Amino acid sequence: MRSRFIVEARKKMKNLNKIIRLNNDEIELREWLVKNIKGIGYKEGSHFLRNIGYKNLAIVDFHILDLLVQYELIEKPKVLTKKIYLDIENLLKRIAKELNLNLAELDLFLWYLETGKILK
Repeated sequence: MRSRFIVEARKKMKNLNKIIRLNNDEIELREWLVKNIKGIGYKEGSHFLRNIGYKNLAIVDFHILDLLVQYELIEKPKVLTKKIYLDIENLLKRIAKELNLNLAELDLFLWYLETGKILK
């Protein structure tokens, strides 16, 4: 399935370049990715946009979820739906704002707390 998704995604490259150049809104760009590129969800869309320079979308993975559960900020979700993902992202935005960080900086710090590694 992944190879099929990659082949399909390649067909949309020109469209993607145009969309990114014309729209600077991270939320809208991620929504476009999720709706138009098969196999891309909110985490993968956020990760892609982070890799090309956007800094205010959360990459909610199991490391981040485990930390938030550990500090009793959330209950561990059974399934990570769009609503739950966006609710957790909003929580992380509030924490980042309180610490005067962007989400990229907060994610890196939380990743370090959970894994002891800095891989960025």
